[in-house]
Amino acid sequence: MNTETTQDSKSRLRNGLAMHTGSQCCFRHWAGTMRFTEGLKFLADVAGAYWLIDNIAAFRLDAKVRSQDFVLWKLRVNADDTAVLIAEDGNENEILRQHIPWTNFPLEGISLYLTDDMLLLPSEY
Repeated sequence: MNTETTQDSKSRLRNGLAMHTGSQCCFRHWAGTMRFTEGLKFLADVAGAYWLIDNIAAFRLDAKVRSQDFVLWKLRVNADDTAVLIAEDGNENEILRQHIPWTNFPLEGISLYLTDDMLLLPSEY
């Protein structure tokens, strides 16, 4: 029986993410559009968020995203389990926005960086 509360699970995820301050290896996304770090693999494994990596990889093909050297990705989860994924150029200029009709992502949100075809946690930058 799993007695871990939602709050404990969130704390465990946040603490685990905070431990990723660099990466000694990377993983190639199956579509070949980018690579991602150990911190992102941890996030995907623990939070069940491979869908997030897949969405970013798909948007990597968009000309507006592809033309940027650096993209800040922000996932914001709403109280009704909907979410929005926003890509910005790093200077608070929105490049694109995707409405997500349902998610079980455990955190209220997360920011990720995409630079040099590498997706990483801000702490790994």
